[in-house]
Amino acid sequence: MGGRELGYGEAVRRLAGAQKGAKGVSLYSRYVNRPVGRVLAAGAYRAGLTPNQVTLVSAGFSGAGIAILAVAEPSWWVAATVYVALVVGFAFDSADGQLARLLGAGGPAGEWLDHVVDCAKITAVHAAVLITFYRHFALPGDTWLLLPLGFQLAAVLIFFGGLLTDKLKPKAPAAPSAAAPSRVRAVALLPVDYGVFCAVFLLLGSQDAFRYGYLALFCVHAVFLAAFLAKWFRELRRV
Repeated sequence: MGGRELGYGEAVRRLAGAQKGAKGVSLYSRYVNRPVGRVLAAGAYRAGLTPNQVTLVSAGFSGAGIAILAVAEPSWWVAATVYVALVVGFAFDSADGQLARLLGAGGPAGEWLDHVVDCAKITAVHAAVLITFYRHFALPGDTWLLLPLGFQLAAVLIFFGGLLTDKLKPKAPAAPSAAAPSRVRAVALLPVDYGVFCAVFLLLGSQDAFRYGYLALFCVHAVFLAAFLAKWFRELRRV
């Protein structure tokens, strides 16, 4: 940046030209979360925030949404509040990396903090569902209490397995003209995108709608987990 402070509009333009690749990214993250994160990153830049501070802002929004989910009586306003808090937290999760690239300030410590916050969020949100199931839902049977535990396991394995695979695979040299990312793949990945997952909390005002919506997403995550684990293992055996 040559020591010159950028205006908001110029910061947005710089960020738009410094996005990560779209391969393996769902349509929601590509066309919703990243653009919103770009706007937030430009605002954070103008406010003088560091990438790590933006990560903590993300953790604050996500933590607030998870806490409300765990303690509040389910209702339609609680549903909207939880959804907004989680989605804004997810957008700030995109903004911290974008701000780091704009500032040229990325590093292992920031990446570590980002992943720790992500892991805490993924673990805690399903624990909060378990709590609200136990405290507030008239469940037809105690077996339903196992559902958040299974979903938590699947979500953590997808997150950790993908992260570890990326770290263990040797980095291939960048191709001079990479092929355009597959739109079919981007659509197929929508059910396991965290932003799409957040939408299930809009159903909290109806116990049945939320239970079955959450169950449907768990089933999809379980199928994707099996496919991802097989794929990642095959790729690493070839290393």
